Amino acid sequence: MAKYRKLSRTSSQRKALLRNQVTNLLYHGKIVTTEAKAKEVKKIAEGLIALAIKEKDNFEEVTVQAKVPEKDKDGKRVKEEVDGKKVTKYTTVEKTIKKDKPSRLHARRQMLKVLYPVTVKGEKRRDTKKANLPDMLFDEIAPKYVDRNGGYTRIIKIGQRKGDGALEVVLELV
Repeated sequence: MAKYRKLSRTSSQRKALLRNQVTNLLYHGKIVTTEAKAKEVKKIAEGLIALAIKEKDNFEEVTVQAKVPEKDKDGKRVKEEVDGKKVTKYTTVEKTIKKDKPSRLHARRQMLKVLYPVTVKGEKRRDTKKANLPDMLFDEIAPKYVDRNGGYTRIIKIGQRKGDGALEVVLELV
């Protein structure tokens, strides 16, 4: 018996398709696709969620000092004159950050091998941000499934597609 479905695609096309669908499933929580694709995506997504659950608490809180530019009421940087030049004025602020331990860092890199970067569009072009999916997996998705032993996704059949008659399903996080 085969390890995976070929989905009538070359290996590079298949990998790109599965990566895209796994990324969208984890970001949006559900996708509509064919049954064969859903079964393949389910395998990959459940592996990533299991990895996130295993490593979710494997970090340490570290306090660091950072130089932050001072800003005025309009949000522009405050400038001061030093030796005839205008220089931005900075203040030192202490921040607490999460520092990954080696196994969590490895897990994050394994996730990034599979997941595509997600761009979140704002109203204006400058409001565009990149969503951090590994952080989303560690902080939002993994805590929901801590008490479960697998079965993080569900496949619901919704009928045949009009064009080619392929069986369509909804793949969603439980």
